[in-house]
Amino acid sequence: MLKTTTTQTDVLFQPLKVGALELKNRIVMAPMTRNMAPDGVPGQANADYYRRRAEHDVGLIISEGTVINRPASRNEQNIPFFHGDAALAGWKGVIDAVHGAGGKMGPQLWHTGATKSMSGWTQDAVSESPSGMLDPETPNGTAMTDADIADTIAAFAQAALDAKTLGFDVAEFHGAHGYLIDEFFWTGTNQRDDAWGGPTLPDRARFAVELIKAARAAVGPDFPIILRISQWKQQDYHVRLAPTPAELEAWLVPLAEAGVDVFHASQRRFWEPEFPELDGDSGLNFAGWVKKVTGKTTISVGSVGLEGDFFGAFRGQGSATADLDELVRRMEADEFDLIAVGRALITDPAWASKVARGAQDELGGYDAADLLKLV
Repeated sequence: MLKTTTTQTDVLFQPLKVGALELKNRIVMAPMTRNMAPDGVPGQANADYYRRRAEHDVGLIISEGTVINRPASRNEQNIPFFHGDAALAGWKGVIDAVHGAGGKMGPQLWHTGATKSMSGWTQDAVSESPSGMLDPETPNGTAMTDADIADTIAAFAQAALDAKTLGFDVAEFHGAHGYLIDEFFWTGTNQRDDAWGGPTLPDRARFAVELIKAARAAVGPDFPIILRISQWKQQDYHVRLAPTPAELEAWLVPLAEAGVDVFHASQRRFWEPEFPELDGDSGLNFAGWVKKVTGKTTISVGSVGLEGDFFGAFRGQGSATADLDELVRRMEADEFDLIAVGRALITDPAWASKVARGAQDELGGYDAADLLKLV
Protein backbone atom coordinates (compact mmCIF):
# COMPACT_ATOMS: atom_id res chain seq x y z
CA MET A 1 0.00 0.00 0.00
CA LEU A 2 1.08 3.58 -0.56
CA LYS A 3 2.38 5.05 2.67
CA THR A 4 -0.03 7.62 4.06
CA THR A 5 1.30 11.13 3.75
CA THR A 6 0.38 14.36 5.47
CA THR A 7 1.37 16.31 2.37
CA GLN A 8 -1.41 18.27 0.73
CA THR A 9 -1.74 17.19 -2.89
CA ASP A 10 -3.65 20.25 -4.11
CA VAL A 11 -0.84 21.15 -6.51
CA LEU A 12 -1.58 17.98 -8.48
CA PHE A 13 -5.15 19.11 -9.07
CA GLN A 14 -4.66 22.63 -10.32
CA PRO A 15 -5.85 23.37 -13.86
CA LEU A 16 -3.38 23.97 -16.67
CA LYS A 17 -3.76 25.51 -20.11
CA VAL A 18 -1.47 24.61 -23.01
CA GLY A 19 -2.48 26.61 -26.05
CA ALA A 20 -6.11 25.76 -26.71
CA LEU A 21 -5.95 22.72 -24.41
CA GLU A 22 -7.45 23.18 -20.96
CA LEU A 23 -6.73 20.46 -18.41
CA LYS A 24 -8.54 20.16 -15.10
CA ASN A 25 -5.49 18.81 -13.27
CA ARG A 26 -1.84 17.81 -13.63
CA ILE A 27 -2.29 14.01 -13.70
CA VAL A 28 -1.49 12.31 -17.01
CA MET A 29 -2.07 8.67 -17.85
CA ALA A 30 1.23 7.53 -19.31
CA PRO A 31 1.19 5.58 -22.60
CA MET A 32 1.53 1.87 -21.88
CA THR A 33 1.52 -0.91 -24.45
CA ARG A 34 -1.40 -3.28 -23.85
CA ASN A 35 -1.21 -5.34 -27.09
CA MET A 36 -4.95 -6.00 -26.96
CA ALA A 37 -6.27 -4.69 -30.27
CA PRO A 38 -7.00 -7.75 -32.47
CA ASP A 39 -6.07 -7.09 -36.10
CA GLY A 40 -4.83 -3.67 -34.98
CA VAL A 41 -8.36 -2.38 -34.33
CA PRO A 42 -9.35 -1.00 -30.90
CA GLY A 43 -12.82 -2.08 -29.82
CA GLN A 44 -15.31 -1.56 -27.03
CA ALA A 45 -13.04 -3.08 -24.39
CA ASN A 46 -10.32 -0.58 -25.25
CA ALA A 47 -12.79 2.32 -25.17
CA ASP A 48 -14.11 1.22 -21.78
CA TYR A 49 -10.56 0.90 -20.42
CA TYR A 50 -9.73 4.51 -21.20
CA ARG A 51 -13.19 5.79 -20.22
CA ARG A 52 -12.77 4.42 -16.69
CA ARG A 53 -9.63 6.53 -16.19
CA ALA A 54 -11.44 9.63 -17.46
CA GLU A 55 -14.31 8.97 -15.05
CA HIS A 56 -11.82 8.95 -12.18
CA ASP A 57 -10.25 12.36 -12.80
CA VAL A 58 -7.17 11.68 -14.90
CA GLY A 59 -6.54 15.10 -16.43
CA LEU A 60 -5.00 13.91 -19.71
CA ILE A 61 -4.90 10.39 -21.12
CA ILE A 62 -2.16 9.44 -23.56
CA SER A 63 -3.03 6.23 -25.36
CA GLU A 64 -0.86 3.19 -25.65
CA GLY A 65 1.50 3.40 -28.59
CA THR A 66 -0.48 3.16 -31.82
CA VAL A 67 1.42 2.77 -35.06
CA ILE A 68 1.61 4.79 -38.25
CA ASN A 69 1.08 3.55 -41.78
CA ARG A 70 4.45 1.96 -42.53
CA PRO A 71 5.55 -1.66 -43.08
CA ALA A 72 6.74 -3.27 -39.84
CA SER A 73 5.80 -0.23 -37.79
CA ARG A 74 4.77 -2.50 -34.90
CA ASN A 75 6.71 -5.27 -33.16
CA GLU A 76 3.79 -7.15 -31.58
CA GLN A 77 0.73 -8.60 -33.27
CA ASN A 78 -2.05 -6.83 -31.36
CA ILE A 79 -0.61 -3.34 -31.10
CA PRO A 80 -3.26 -1.00 -32.55
CA PHE A 81 -2.94 0.78 -35.86
CA PHE A 82 -3.58 4.50 -36.25
CA HIS A 83 -4.40 4.19 -39.93
CA GLY A 84 -7.02 2.48 -42.05
CA ASP A 85 -10.79 2.89 -41.85
CA ALA A 86 -11.41 0.14 -39.30
CA ALA A 87 -8.74 1.22 -36.83
CA LEU A 88 -9.60 4.91 -37.09
CA ALA A 89 -13.27 4.08 -36.51
CA GLY A 90 -12.20 2.17 -33.42
CA TRP A 91 -10.23 5.15 -32.16
CA LYS A 92 -13.25 7.37 -32.80
CA GLY A 93 -15.15 5.16 -30.38
CA VAL A 94 -12.36 5.55 -27.83
CA ILE A 95 -12.21 9.35 -27.92
CA ASP A 96 -16.01 9.65 -27.87
CA ALA A 97 -16.10 7.47 -24.75
CA VAL A 98 -13.40 9.54 -23.04
CA HIS A 99 -15.09 12.82 -23.91
CA GLY A 100 -18.38 11.42 -22.69
CA ALA A 101 -16.76 10.94 -19.30
CA GLY A 102 -15.38 14.47 -19.27
CA GLY A 103 -11.80 13.50 -20.14
CA LYS A 104 -9.12 14.75 -22.52
CA MET A 105 -6.97 12.41 -24.61
CA GLY A 106 -4.37 12.10 -27.32
CA PRO A 107 -2.94 9.11 -29.17
CA GLN A 108 0.73 8.23 -28.88
CA LEU A 109 1.92 7.88 -32.49
CA TRP A 110 4.60 5.28 -32.85
CA HIS A 111 6.97 3.34 -35.07
CA THR A 112 8.93 0.60 -33.33
CA GLY A 113 11.92 0.74 -35.68
CA ALA A 114 14.50 -2.03 -35.32
CA THR A 115 13.20 -3.31 -31.97
CA LYS A 116 12.19 -6.96 -31.88
CA SER A 117 9.10 -8.76 -30.66
CA MET A 118 9.35 -9.91 -27.05
CA SER A 119 6.78 -12.64 -27.70
CA GLY A 120 8.46 -14.13 -30.76
CA TRP A 121 5.84 -12.84 -33.20
CA THR A 122 7.04 -12.48 -36.78
CA GLN A 123 6.66 -8.89 -37.88
CA ASP A 124 4.56 -7.80 -40.83
CA ALA A 125 7.65 -6.97 -42.91
CA VAL A 126 11.38 -6.45 -42.55
CA SER A 127 11.97 -3.82 -39.88
CA GLU A 128 13.31 -0.43 -40.93
CA SER A 129 15.51 1.97 -39.00
CA PRO A 130 18.19 4.60 -39.62
CA SER A 131 20.99 2.07 -40.11
CA GLY A 132 19.38 -1.35 -39.72
CA MET A 133 20.78 -1.63 -36.19
CA LEU A 134 18.99 -2.66 -32.99
CA ASP A 135 21.95 -1.43 -30.95
CA PRO A 136 25.57 -0.54 -31.75
CA GLU A 137 26.50 -4.22 -32.15
CA THR A 138 23.30 -5.91 -33.36
CA PRO A 139 22.01 -5.65 -36.94
CA ASN A 140 18.27 -6.04 -37.44
CA GLY A 141 16.29 -5.18 -40.55
CA THR A 142 17.20 -2.66 -43.20
CA ALA A 143 18.49 0.91 -43.34
CA MET A 144 15.90 3.41 -44.54
CA THR A 145 16.31 5.08 -47.92
CA ASP A 146 15.60 8.76 -48.48
CA ALA A 147 12.23 7.74 -49.91
CA ASP A 148 11.47 5.61 -46.83
CA ILE A 149 12.29 8.56 -44.60
CA ALA A 150 10.10 10.95 -46.59
CA ASP A 151 7.20 8.49 -46.56
CA THR A 152 7.60 7.91 -42.82
CA ILE A 153 7.54 11.63 -42.05
CA ALA A 154 4.40 11.94 -44.18
CA ALA A 155 2.80 9.01 -42.35
CA PHE A 156 3.46 10.60 -38.95
CA ALA A 157 1.99 13.91 -40.16
CA GLN A 158 -1.08 12.15 -41.56
CA ALA A 159 -1.60 10.34 -38.26
CA ALA A 160 -1.49 13.65 -36.38
CA LEU A 161 -4.05 15.12 -38.78
CA ASP A 162 -6.24 12.03 -38.35
CA ALA A 163 -6.05 12.49 -34.57
CA LYS A 164 -7.27 16.06 -34.89
CA THR A 165 -10.00 15.06 -37.35
CA LEU A 166 -11.28 12.32 -35.03
CA GLY A 167 -11.60 14.82 -32.20
CA PHE A 168 -8.57 14.02 -30.05
CA ASP A 169 -7.30 16.89 -27.93
CA VAL A 170 -3.55 16.40 -28.54
CA ALA A 171 -1.15 14.06 -30.32
CA GLU A 172 2.05 12.65 -28.88
CA PHE A 173 4.99 11.36 -30.92
CA HIS A 174 7.01 8.55 -29.32
CA GLY A 175 10.60 9.73 -29.61
CA ALA A 176 11.98 7.76 -26.66
CA HIS A 177 13.11 4.36 -25.38
CA GLY A 178 15.03 3.20 -28.44
CA TYR A 179 12.19 3.17 -31.00
CA LEU A 180 12.41 4.67 -34.49
CA ILE A 181 12.56 8.41 -33.77
CA ASP A 182 14.95 7.77 -30.90
CA GLU A 183 17.06 5.50 -33.11
CA PHE A 184 17.78 8.56 -35.23
CA PHE A 185 18.87 10.49 -32.12
CA TRP A 186 21.23 7.79 -30.82
CA THR A 187 24.67 7.49 -32.38
CA GLY A 188 24.60 3.78 -31.56
CA THR A 189 21.75 3.17 -34.01
CA ASN A 190 22.19 6.10 -36.38
CA GLN A 191 25.43 5.37 -38.17
CA ARG A 192 24.49 7.23 -41.35
CA ASP A 193 26.90 9.57 -43.09
CA ASP A 194 24.26 11.48 -45.05
CA ALA A 195 22.04 14.41 -44.05
CA TRP A 196 20.00 12.19 -41.68
CA GLY A 197 23.03 11.29 -39.57
CA GLY A 198 26.08 13.10 -38.36
CA PRO A 199 28.51 13.46 -35.48
CA THR A 200 26.36 15.70 -33.27
CA LEU A 201 22.99 15.18 -31.61
CA PRO A 202 21.47 18.20 -33.42
CA ASP A 203 22.61 16.62 -36.71
CA ARG A 204 20.87 13.36 -35.84
CA ALA A 205 17.76 15.20 -34.65
CA ARG A 206 17.00 16.37 -38.19
CA PHE A 207 14.54 13.51 -38.78
CA ALA A 208 12.51 14.49 -35.71
CA VAL A 209 12.67 18.20 -36.57
CA GLU A 210 11.35 17.57 -40.07
CA LEU A 211 8.67 15.24 -38.69
CA ILE A 212 7.47 17.87 -36.22
CA LYS A 213 7.46 20.56 -38.92
CA ALA A 214 5.36 18.33 -41.17
CA ALA A 215 2.93 17.50 -38.38
CA ARG A 216 2.62 21.16 -37.39
CA ALA A 217 1.85 22.11 -40.97
CA ALA A 218 -0.82 19.38 -41.11
CA VAL A 219 -2.64 20.19 -37.86
CA GLY A 220 -2.25 23.97 -37.81
CA PRO A 221 -0.99 26.25 -35.07
CA ASP A 222 -3.43 25.48 -32.27
CA PHE A 223 -3.48 21.68 -31.96
CA PRO A 224 -1.01 20.70 -29.21
CA ILE A 225 1.91 18.45 -30.13
CA ILE A 226 3.73 16.43 -27.46
CA LEU A 227 7.09 14.75 -28.00
CA ARG A 228 8.17 11.97 -25.67
CA ILE A 229 11.94 11.80 -25.19
CA SER A 230 14.38 9.89 -23.01
CA GLN A 231 18.07 9.64 -22.40
CA TRP A 232 17.95 5.88 -21.66
CA LYS A 233 17.13 3.17 -24.18
CA GLN A 234 15.59 -0.25 -23.65
CA GLN A 235 18.73 -1.47 -25.43
CA ASP A 236 20.97 0.28 -22.88
CA TYR A 237 19.65 1.87 -19.69
CA HIS A 238 22.85 3.88 -19.20
CA VAL A 239 22.88 5.83 -22.48
CA ARG A 240 22.79 9.61 -22.15
CA LEU A 241 22.14 11.37 -25.43
CA ALA A 242 22.90 14.77 -23.89
CA PRO A 243 25.51 14.49 -21.11
CA THR A 244 25.41 18.24 -20.35
CA PRO A 245 22.76 20.96 -20.15
CA ALA A 246 24.32 22.70 -23.16
CA GLU A 247 23.95 19.55 -25.27
CA LEU A 248 20.39 19.11 -23.99
CA GLU A 249 19.56 22.63 -25.11
CA ALA A 250 21.20 22.15 -28.52
CA TRP A 251 19.11 18.99 -29.03
CA LEU A 252 15.71 20.25 -27.89
CA VAL A 253 15.47 23.93 -28.82
CA PRO A 254 15.25 23.16 -32.58
CA LEU A 255 12.44 20.71 -31.81
CA ALA A 256 10.60 23.34 -29.79
CA GLU A 257 11.04 25.81 -32.63
CA ALA A 258 9.72 23.21 -35.09
CA GLY A 259 6.42 23.01 -33.21
CA VAL A 260 6.63 20.91 -30.03
CA ASP A 261 4.33 22.36 -27.35
CA VAL A 262 5.04 19.83 -24.59
CA PHE A 263 8.03 17.60 -23.90
CA HIS A 264 7.23 14.32 -22.15
CA ALA A 265 10.56 13.68 -20.46
CA SER A 266 10.83 10.02 -19.55
CA GLN A 267 13.19 8.75 -16.89
CA ARG A 268 13.09 5.52 -14.94
CA ARG A 269 12.69 7.26 -11.54
CA PHE A 270 11.24 10.77 -11.48
CA TRP A 271 13.02 11.73 -8.24
CA GLU A 272 16.53 11.28 -9.62
CA PRO A 273 18.45 14.41 -10.66
CA GLU A 274 19.44 14.59 -14.31
CA PHE A 275 22.80 16.26 -13.74
CA PRO A 276 23.80 15.41 -10.14
CA GLU A 277 27.36 16.35 -10.92
CA LEU A 278 26.17 19.96 -11.29
CA ASP A 279 23.51 20.45 -8.66
CA GLY A 280 23.62 17.47 -6.32
CA ASP A 281 21.09 14.85 -5.36
CA SER A 282 18.29 17.38 -4.93
CA GLY A 283 18.77 18.92 -8.37
CA LEU A 284 16.31 19.15 -11.24
CA ASN A 285 15.11 15.92 -12.79
CA PHE A 286 15.01 15.32 -16.55
CA ALA A 287 11.71 17.15 -17.07
CA GLY A 288 12.95 19.99 -14.91
CA TRP A 289 16.04 20.51 -17.02
CA VAL A 290 14.04 20.21 -20.25
CA LYS A 291 11.70 22.94 -19.01
CA LYS A 292 14.68 25.09 -18.01
CA VAL A 293 16.46 24.91 -21.37
CA THR A 294 13.39 25.11 -23.65
CA GLY A 295 10.84 27.12 -21.67
CA LYS A 296 8.20 24.63 -22.78
CA THR A 297 5.59 22.78 -20.73
CA THR A 298 6.95 19.45 -19.50
CA ILE A 299 5.53 16.16 -18.29
CA SER A 300 7.64 14.17 -15.85
CA VAL A 301 7.30 10.42 -15.49
CA GLY A 302 9.06 7.53 -13.82
CA SER A 303 7.87 4.99 -11.26
CA VAL A 304 5.17 7.16 -9.64
CA GLY A 305 3.42 5.14 -6.93
CA LEU A 306 5.70 2.13 -7.35
CA GLU A 307 8.28 0.43 -5.20
CA GLY A 308 10.28 -0.77 -8.20
CA ASP A 309 11.37 1.10 -11.29
CA PHE A 310 9.94 0.90 -14.81
CA PHE A 311 11.04 -2.61 -15.74
CA GLY A 312 10.99 -3.92 -12.21
CA ALA A 313 7.30 -3.07 -12.13
CA PHE A 314 6.66 -5.14 -15.24
CA ARG A 315 8.33 -8.08 -13.46
CA GLY A 316 5.80 -7.71 -10.67
CA GLN A 317 7.64 -5.34 -8.32
CA GLY A 318 4.80 -2.97 -7.81
CA SER A 319 3.83 -2.41 -4.19
CA ALA A 320 3.69 1.33 -3.62
CA THR A 321 5.64 1.95 -0.44
CA ALA A 322 6.84 5.48 -1.19
CA ASP A 323 4.65 8.47 -0.36
CA LEU A 324 3.84 11.49 -2.51
CA ASP A 325 5.96 14.01 -0.62
CA GLU A 326 8.77 14.21 -3.19
CA LEU A 327 6.39 14.55 -6.13
CA VAL A 328 4.45 17.34 -4.43
CA ARG A 329 7.66 19.12 -3.39
CA ARG A 330 8.94 19.20 -6.95
CA MET A 331 5.63 20.31 -8.43
CA GLU A 332 5.22 23.06 -5.85
CA ALA A 333 8.67 24.28 -6.87
CA ASP A 334 7.40 24.47 -10.48
CA GLU A 335 10.11 22.05 -11.59
CA PHE A 336 7.76 20.51 -14.16
CA ASP A 337 4.11 21.01 -15.06
CA LEU A 338 2.47 17.59 -15.29
CA ILE A 339 3.15 14.14 -13.89
CA ALA A 340 2.45 10.95 -15.79
CA VAL A 341 1.37 7.84 -13.91
CA GLY A 342 1.85 4.47 -15.56
CA ARG A 343 1.60 1.03 -14.00
CA ALA A 344 -0.38 2.22 -10.98
CA LEU A 345 -3.14 3.24 -13.40
CA ILE A 346 -3.09 -0.15 -15.12
CA THR A 347 -4.22 -1.76 -11.88
CA ASP A 348 -6.34 1.02 -10.38
CA PRO A 349 -8.46 3.21 -12.68
CA ALA A 350 -9.41 5.32 -9.64
CA TRP A 351 -5.81 6.18 -8.66
CA ALA A 352 -6.20 9.91 -9.37
CA SER A 353 -9.54 10.32 -7.65
CA LYS A 354 -8.26 8.50 -4.56
CA VAL A 355 -5.28 10.83 -4.35
CA ALA A 356 -7.57 13.82 -4.86
CA ARG A 357 -9.70 12.93 -1.85
CA GLY A 358 -6.72 12.10 0.34
CA ALA A 359 -7.34 8.36 0.34
CA GLN A 360 -3.73 7.33 -0.21
CA ASP A 361 -4.21 4.41 2.16
CA GLU A 362 -6.58 2.89 -0.44
CA LEU A 363 -3.93 2.79 -3.14
CA GLY A 364 -2.67 -0.70 -3.77
CA GLY A 365 0.17 -0.14 -6.20
CA TYR A 366 0.57 -2.32 -9.28
CA ASP A 367 -0.10 -5.99 -9.96
CA ALA A 368 1.71 -7.40 -12.99
CA ALA A 369 -1.14 -9.88 -13.49
CA ASP A 370 -3.24 -6.94 -14.66
CA LEU A 371 -1.14 -6.77 -17.83
CA LEU A 372 -3.17 -9.72 -19.08
CA LYS A 373 -6.48 -7.86 -18.98
CA LEU A 374 -8.01 -4.41 -19.45
CA VAL A 375 -9.06 -3.50 -15.90
